[in-house]
Amino acid sequence: MSVPDYMQCAEDHQTVLVVVQPVGIVPEDQFFKIYKRIASVSQVSIRDSQRLLYIRYRHHYLPENNEWGDFQTHRKVVGLISITTCASAKEWPQTAERFHGQKEVYSSTLYDSRLLVFGLQGEITEQQRTDVAFYPNFEECSDVEKRVEDFVESIFIVLESKRLDRATDKSGDKIPLLCVPFEKKDFVGLDTDSRHYKKRCQGRMRKHVGDLCLQAGMLQDALVHYHMAVELLRGVNDFLWLGAALEGLCSASVIFHYPGGTAGKTAGRKPSISQPADAGKRHRPGALTANGISADTSTEIGRAKNCLSPEDIIEKYKEAISYYGKYKNAGVIELEACVKAVRVLAIQKRAREASEFLQNAVYINLGQLSEEEKIQRYSILSELYELIGFHRKSAFFKRVAAMQCVAPTIPEPGWRACYKLLLETLPGYSLSLDPKDFSKGTHRGWAAVQMRLLHELVYASRRMGNPGLSVRHLSFLLQTMLDFLSDQEKKEVTQSLENYTSKCPGGMEVITLPDGLKLPPVPFTKLPIVRSVRLLNLPVSLRPHKVKGLLGQNMSTASPFIYSPIIMHNRGEERCKKIDFQWVQGDVCEVQLMVYNPMPYELRVENMGLLTSGVEFESLPAALSLPAESGLYPVTLVGVPRTAGNITVNGYHTSVFGVTSDCLLEGLVGVKTGGCLVEVIPSLPRLQLSTSLPRSAHTAQPMSKEELSSTVSVQLFNGEMQQLTITLENIGSEDIETLELTSKTVSTKEKVFGEFLSWELEDALSHLPLKPGQAVTLAVSIKVKLDFSGQENLLQDLNDDGISVTGLPISSPLRQVLKPRPETKPISSESGKAEYSHIKTLEAVLNFKYSGGAGKVEGYYRELSLGVHVDVEPSVFFTRVSTLPATSTRQCHLLLDIFNPTEHELTVSAKNNQDLVLHASECQRMAIQVDKFDFESLPQPDQETVRFSNPKQLEEERQHAQGCQINSKLGICWSIISFQWLRVL
Repeated sequence: MSVPDYMQCAEDHQTVLVVVQPVGIVPEDQFFKIYKRIASVSQVSIRDSQRLLYIRYRHHYLPENNEWGDFQTHRKVVGLISITTCASAKEWPQTAERFHGQKEVYSSTLYDSRLLVFGLQGEITEQQRTDVAFYPNFEECSDVEKRVEDFVESIFIVLESKRLDRATDKSGDKIPLLCVPFEKKDFVGLDTDSRHYKKRCQGRMRKHVGDLCLQAGMLQDALVHYHMAVELLRGVNDFLWLGAALEGLCSASVIFHYPGGTAGKTAGRKPSISQPADAGKRHRPGALTANGISADTSTEIGRAKNCLSPEDIIEKYKEAISYYGKYKNAGVIELEACVKAVRVLAIQKRAREASEFLQNAVYINLGQLSEEEKIQRYSILSELYELIGFHRKSAFFKRVAAMQCVAPTIPEPGWRACYKLLLETLPGYSLSLDPKDFSKGTHRGWAAVQMRLLHELVYASRRMGNPGLSVRHLSFLLQTMLDFLSDQEKKEVTQSLENYTSKCPGGMEVITLPDGLKLPPVPFTKLPIVRSVRLLNLPVSLRPHKVKGLLGQNMSTASPFIYSPIIMHNRGEERCKKIDFQWVQGDVCEVQLMVYNPMPYELRVENMGLLTSGVEFESLPAALSLPAESGLYPVTLVGVPRTAGNITVNGYHTSVFGVTSDCLLEGLVGVKTGGCLVEVIPSLPRLQLSTSLPRSAHTAQPMSKEELSSTVSVQLFNGEMQQLTITLENIGSEDIETLELTSKTVSTKEKVFGEFLSWELEDALSHLPLKPGQAVTLAVSIKVKLDFSGQENLLQDLNDDGISVTGLPISSPLRQVLKPRPETKPISSESGKAEYSHIKTLEAVLNFKYSGGAGKVEGYYRELSLGVHVDVEPSVFFTRVSTLPATSTRQCHLLLDIFNPTEHELTVSAKNNQDLVLHASECQRMAIQVDKFDFESLPQPDQETVRFSNPKQLEEERQHAQGCQINSKLGICWSIISFQWLRVL
């Protein structure tokens, strides 16, 4: 016997073997359909008896194995069921002849046989034959199971008669010597009358009778016979049969202790010993039933008397296997005994001892095995190791079986079988094909072995002609084992991946294998590694603002109370999910990722874009190249929401090494994000601003640079006016329907006289609505009037020169012009400029508020801010003011000492007066004849205003009113001759 039955288990010793085979040409599907129905009759309750007969069916059985039937009767073919098709009566004789020839193969052991004929009709089918059943077709055969039961009962009758015949002690008859096939030549010429020979014959026959009792359902009798056989065979050192007797003893004990079986089958057995009949229905020991068959006396005899304990079962198995090991030709028997012992130990949960049996089975030499037999052997070893919980050992032998499928000696390697077996090894090495399992905590398993196995999967799938599988497994290797790959291995794996993807690009589709196994997609979340994701607000000039009167419209009005804790709680939860700014439909939105390249070389990422849900979103992909081991590197991904609503940024997509990946944020480990849900409001227009003045790098404090779309800068002399032309262009897709302009002076240190910024907006408003692409201009006047008096660094005390300036000192340049001192060195122009040019600064912000389109309907608008930075230089100082009487009593002469602090020559003029030319840093006196001032005619504040106002404020208002009256009568102007500027003081 050279082919072991790896599926054998201890309880198979109580079964009878029935072979089911086709005769002639029978469709395979139809044959196995009938075979399954036959095999469903696995146990039959014998009528008028408490015993059950168990049947083991095989559709293929080697005749040479049948020769071991005397050694262990469950290996003996006692029944034959043949299935055939016969279309006409002419074919029947040939079919019957074939059936007869098939019976001849097993004639030495056969108890009974049956022939099931399908397709034959006519007179032949009307013949009453017990061994032949005729059916018109494979569908109309409802009584197949009933015929099989009758067939089994006939087998049982023969079995019982043989048991009774062998069990009867016939002291006068000579007991034949039962032999295994390889022993027959060794017993030629032996003395058959010796005591030793007779004991051997008795011991072997006792063991044989024990087998028959076990098959016939006489468990207690089988135990008795096995014990007797062990004693007899041990005495004559008949080790092979002693091992068989011990194994039979173990099998009977296993059947008693584990009535559910040890093979792990779903259909548990129902032995008669575990379900004894009622006491009133029990038979007397040795009594015969109505059909002449005695009942099982095990229910009356103490069943546990001769039964081995669970621990003794394993010890006897070890002893039996050691005896089998003495015989080279008993390798199959030894291997099968190891398998049976392992199944028992698996039930007893004694995994370590079971592994010892399996280790012994590995080294059993069965001679020259075919490649198919080797594959089967390693596969069964793998299943048994899995049965006892040795998952990694199981995976090892499964992998050996896979490699055996493609051994060099095989002319046509079975790469599909190899691939299938390799897939089955994955759980044993703590490996799955789902990358999500590798993002949870620490790595499980041996990474080096796992990488080896994944490489083998890649190679096997390539040899199968499935490059898509190769790409998926190689992607999985790169994604999950990246931390364990050396720099050289990373380079080799990525080069291989690029070669594969050049023929078959990798994607995010689920790959379904022919056996139904699904391979999930493998997104490259580590190429690059993302550390943080942050949704960016729109630029300040594009951010939407809600009209204040509409802010509360969306609040719940169900409660009559101003504050409802339930409402606030719900809205608080929503804020935790939403980001507190809005995006605008149709505008480019940005998400910033901080990424890291873990590869030792430059990583090129193509087609990187955002994955969103909630609204229609147009992602604008980007391509980037990250330096080797770059560290954190900012990457900004952009897109345009095309509809309004709530948008959720779910992740990003990339294309790396030819593999397209959809990386979801929920699957990324250690990623920091401030929220991924943002509201998209309806579209708003966009306004672009350009000016006639140059841009400036100055930023109006306390505003940040981001808050201003641009800033213009201009340098003016005090009293000068400049025109600023602003062009507003609609660069969006919506009409601008409303436009407002306000200004705010942000530098409050200096007091400004008059309006700093002024404009007329009516002309611009007349062009509304402003269509996309259209522009409108707006003129803004910049006029600066500051008070430069009291500047200590500009005016110094000149009392030593005899000039009084009404309490105000005069500047040193004036001192040099009026009374030069020879001991004083002339001051250079550069140092003089630095010392005497005191510049004051004015800053203001022009704020354009505009809206239109669907966003205006929802109550949103935008703001565009322009910063205005003005550097003001002093122009003309009045160092001394005095009066002289004129010829008319209603007039007087106003004497003004005027100082020019600038570096330019300027002209001062007044009403009805000649122009006065002042050179740089020159002071001259101007006399102006004016009417006397009547300050009493100025309007006086009423008593109530005086009562509630600050006296200092009232004094400032009075002086301002008087100054305005003086300015209106004098009309003093200055102009710089070289620039042809005219400015009003």
